[in-house]
Amino acid sequence: MKFSKFVVVATSIVLLFPCLAFALSSPNIPLDSPIYLYLEKLSGFGLISSDVKGIRPFSKAEAVRLVKEAEARSASTASSALATELLERLKELLPREISYYDREDAAPAFDFDPLNTARLRYVYLDGAPRSYFRPVHDPGNDGVFGIGSGLRPPNPYPSPVQQRGTEGTPLFENNDGVVYHRGTNVDLRGSGELYFGSIASAAVEPMLLWSEAGDEATLRLNRGYAKLGGRVLELEVGRDENWLGPGYRGALTLTNNARNFDLIKLSSPELVKTKYLWDLKYSLVFSRFEKTVTNGEERQPFLFAGKLAMKPLDDLEFGINLGRQVGGPGVNNSFGDIIRGVVGGTSDDNSNTVAGFDLRLRFPWLRNTELYGEFSGEDAAAFWPIVESYVAGFYIPRLTESGSDDLRFEYFRGNRILYTNSTFPEGYLYHNMPIGHSQGGATQDFFLRYSHWFSVRNNLALEAFHTRRGDYGRVTVNAAGRFDAAGTMQSIERKNALRATWTFPFSKEWNALLLYGQEWIHNYELRAGDTRMNRLLRAELSYRY
Repeated sequence: MKFSKFVVVATSIVLLFPCLAFALSSPNIPLDSPIYLYLEKLSGFGLISSDVKGIRPFSKAEAVRLVKEAEARSASTASSALATELLERLKELLPREISYYDREDAAPAFDFDPLNTARLRYVYLDGAPRSYFRPVHDPGNDGVFGIGSGLRPPNPYPSPVQQRGTEGTPLFENNDGVVYHRGTNVDLRGSGELYFGSIASAAVEPMLLWSEAGDEATLRLNRGYAKLGGRVLELEVGRDENWLGPGYRGALTLTNNARNFDLIKLSSPELVKTKYLWDLKYSLVFSRFEKTVTNGEERQPFLFAGKLAMKPLDDLEFGINLGRQVGGPGVNNSFGDIIRGVVGGTSDDNSNTVAGFDLRLRFPWLRNTELYGEFSGEDAAAFWPIVESYVAGFYIPRLTESGSDDLRFEYFRGNRILYTNSTFPEGYLYHNMPIGHSQGGATQDFFLRYSHWFSVRNNLALEAFHTRRGDYGRVTVNAAGRFDAAGTMQSIERKNALRATWTFPFSKEWNALLLYGQEWIHNYELRAGDTRMNRLLRAELSYRY
């Protein structure tokens, strides 16, 4: 079905259910907004329990729903000074939705905000990104969770699987595919919003990038979309970012690591409360990758990504994830092949799927500490995903009673063939960057983050990383890094990094941010003895972020 036809069908669906859809339509909150940290801290104080972290971005209306939940609970319990500050700051950042939520009839028929947010960012980079181009041995014969074997047959072929892609900018992941080059970089962006009563809304965010390398400036649309409907049924058309999974540093199926897609999305921006089923949220994303030619093979697949997140209990969230490349030039687009790709992979189908599930559990008796994990497979045996990859972590929102200190740990392991595919040799990439976890496939990554809140707008965060590539799937390669049976065995690449971030108020509406990061890479790009050091300095002023 062509996208134009799908938009007509989706719009009709929304219009057929005005009693459900026409709540308060509102733009989405950018994924790098501190609003997410504020809501997460309120959850840590026990003031929010209906939050769903596995589907982002949040709409502003959904954020206000959570703010109202926190307000109602704080009225009946003794709240800390930081929790009170958080609530007041959120009201300042979400004035329209605070005013009209549950009062949709009072919203003006037309309104706009020409400068809703703005940001000026300076980045100085001393270093170069790692290439993920690497042949990997795939033995096959998989079990599940590393137990057993035979769910996938042994691989009889001597040729390895080819990993591709790049990390983009060292020490700066999950940034909508923006790549900063060596030397000085300047990033200027601002957003404006339109509102059509409570029925529809729109947002646009252009971005101007200048880099000392090449001395050139580029202008591009980072986000720009229109939304119709709200609450349990919403249609979004345009360019936007998405994140499916509970992880903080990364997720397996879909993140904002690569450039934002031009998309059509049907979703429930707010939690759907049901009488006989679990409370839930869902998101269905339809897009198309850019045209690529790899090894002489032209491809431009469609992308379908979906997520269903359910809450059986206030402190338990369970999600099912799916990301699928399908169709386009160079593959069989017959109806039979499409059906085979839908019901399960074959050796000659026209799709590539990453699918799995995630879980988030909160422990109220342990200061609302959260434990979360995501499991995903690149293949399936019957209904079960195999060739598995993992994200797992914990978050302690209140190391101290005051809630001023928090701690997070997160682990990622990407399978040897994660984000690779023989039908689509370019892989699960968009503009050469993984659309899932920023560290790519055939990788292990350890992440630790501590932060201290001096006040709601004054925060110091310290982060440490340890990333390894080459632990498994090693092959012999030539000087160009390509498979060569007579070549040299790949070494294990080890990256250790530290990063410190301080955010603080600059004026009433402006915040400032200073970040310094440094990393040491041993056996750079799996070459024995090649050692590199990268450094990144980031300074920015942001308006109403």
